Amino acid sequence: MTAINGAPAAGGSVALVIGGTRGIGLAAARKLSAAGSEVLLNYAHDEDGALAAERQLSEEGGKIRLMRADIGRPAGVVRLLEDIRRTHGRLDVLVHAAGSFHPAPTASPHIGKYLGDGAVAVGPLLYGAARLGTLMTPDTGRIVAVSSIGARTVVPGYAGLGMAKAALETLVRYLAVELAGKGVAVNAVAAGKIADGGPVPAQVLEGLLRRTPTGRLATAEEVADVVALLCRPEAGGLHGQVLTVDGGACLR
Repeated sequence: MTAINGAPAAGGSVALVIGGTRGIGLAAARKLSAAGSEVLLNYAHDEDGALAAERQLSEEGGKIRLMRADIGRPAGVVRLLEDIRRTHGRLDVLVHAAGSFHPAPTASPHIGKYLGDGAVAVGPLLYGAARLGTLMTPDTGRIVAVSSIGARTVVPGYAGLGMAKAALETLVRYLAVELAGKGVAVNAVAAGKIADGGPVPAQVLEGLLRRTPTGRLATAEEVADVVALLCRPEAGGLHGQVLTVDGGACLR
């Protein structure tokens, strides 16, 4: 693991954003940083992208530390959490926004790649479950996982990640019950197709927009806004919930 920057400011909250160097994860990291948290940005492979994200958030006034770990492997999750325990002693917020996606027809699946997608989806909460109960701050700890509407809606070519996200949402509910007695709230945010999440065929985009009451796709920043709301003290009454951010598309 690579660490940049030092220990947190005295009294500041400590937030770990897994997959926090791009997309929804980076947007969530920006929200948490702007709210005064020291943000630990986890990434697995893209060193240049991680350094760019660290530089960007630091220039905006944030206190940022990069933490490299492959959270799709048990050893990577254990090292990540134990490093945080050693350097910070606690974790106030955990946002899991990492993902791995290998599109393929459901009838011709990439079995090995699908299993890898599943490991990334559930790894941080599954492999880290035994440690999160003692690492998360009692009474105010917040865990938020980023899921997808593909966990409940059939999306062409999305079966592997859809199954992975469905497993993640189930794990969120089970972990929420286990940690609620300690005052640690565990929830998820299911994102629809994101406006800045990559190219979409014109015909597919037209269909999405027709079904979306807002007439546009949601943005990574809007998903991050809901993630940030679930991290607030006022969200302490929510446990095991999945909030959908898709511009209302799931209503039709």
